[in-house]
Amino acid sequence: MKKLSTTLFLTFLCFNLLAQNIEGKWQGLLKVQGMELTIVFNISKENDTLIATMDSPDQGAFGLDVQEVTFEDNELNIGMNIPPIQYEGTLKSTGEIEGIFKQAGNDIPLVLSQNEVKKSNKKKPQDPVEPFPYKSQDVTFENKTAGIKLAGTLTMPSEGKNFPAVVLISGSGRQDRNEALLGHKPFLVLSDHLTKQGIAVLRFDDRGTAESEGDFGAATSADFKTDVAAAVEYLKSRKEIDADNIGLIGHSEGGLVAPMVAVESKDVAFIVLMAGTGIKGDDLLLRQSELIGRASGMSDAQLKIEREFNQGAYDIVVNTVNETAVKEDLKKYLEESVAKNPELATANGLKEEVFVDQFLGQLTTPWMLYFLKHDPSKVLQKVDCPVLAIVGEKDLQVPAKVNLEAIESALKAGGNTQFTVKELPGLNHLFQEAETGSPSEYAQIEQTISPDALELMSSWVLEQVE
Repeated sequence: MKKLSTTLFLTFLCFNLLAQNIEGKWQGLLKVQGMELTIVFNISKENDTLIATMDSPDQGAFGLDVQEVTFEDNELNIGMNIPPIQYEGTLKSTGEIEGIFKQAGNDIPLVLSQNEVKKSNKKKPQDPVEPFPYKSQDVTFENKTAGIKLAGTLTMPSEGKNFPAVVLISGSGRQDRNEALLGHKPFLVLSDHLTKQGIAVLRFDDRGTAESEGDFGAATSADFKTDVAAAVEYLKSRKEIDADNIGLIGHSEGGLVAPMVAVESKDVAFIVLMAGTGIKGDDLLLRQSELIGRASGMSDAQLKIEREFNQGAYDIVVNTVNETAVKEDLKKYLEESVAKNPELATANGLKEEVFVDQFLGQLTTPWMLYFLKHDPSKVLQKVDCPVLAIVGEKDLQVPAKVNLEAIESALKAGGNTQFTVKELPGLNHLFQEAETGSPSEYAQIEQTISPDALELMSSWVLEQVE
């Protein structure tokens, strides 16, 4: 699924800041690889000790933790283990903290203040500009199964009635309604295109993200399925929508969730899988790691060590039923593996015990435990509505050939004859026209979604609803 480079992804921070005047919301712009990333430290006091969380909203990351921090004589020092990050800054009389953000050998100036940051607001070429030639309405709807309210935006043609409609389902990680990532807003661009073709679109913030309620960290793909089902129910309640022509468009993990909803609901008329998966989660992550590692310059020997290490860890998760036993067996395996191959930790700039704790934490979240074991092909065999499955030829996160073949085989095995499976030349995981397909290119590419991909999806949807 969507996997950000460790040079960009910022993880949990927990502060022990003792100076009273350091409390509050500190934010700044980290300028890296041609992007401006908003970094926010939310600092408060608990039992006479200052604690904090960090947000990287442009990457859909909120409530992230800190390992160690000192603040003495107006000098702020933050040290992170995962990934290895340091921030060293000085609180000036102006009320700003001027410092250096260090990661992966890069020293990047970062000024923090308690004022709202002002980004350059440079829009990507495909970002739609208001006023829109259609109706756009912010809405909320209830997921009664989870007992939460979800917030989103519904766009509809300005004229006419009884519109066909789609629900957009985001990829993995916390995503807002636009699926904003590294300066791009894929779902904003997609909804704009579809609505101009006469198709109503509902896109919404993931649970526990932006304006939606719920606990994202405790959720799995099965929980997100109920959010999408609630979105379909909401569309059915709108008099402007043709209840017989409501479909789903899921990107990445969203392409895994869409078939789950379609199998359980006869209200889903069709589904579009954008880089949806057809193979099990453990197999997918092994292939993904190898492809991205090779693209980043890892040697065959390094790739072999990493693959064997990951395979052993995934096997423990997949083959162990009891969650307590999983954690115990996995920790033992990780400790033994790192003892034999210390470079597993040192290659990431981590101490061995820190690497073990981090990897253990990542593999035992509710989402990961579910994802590694889930076999989408078994769900796809039960899908009987029309399906469009597309994957970019240069997708390194969801490899095209193996996943499209698995999707097609599963649909055929279930007797579904209403499907189109297509590999799109030259496109990456975000459906951008790319050189290598590496995630490191995503932010550098001005295009958000290939016009060919947009046209393919809209024309296919219109064929279904006619």
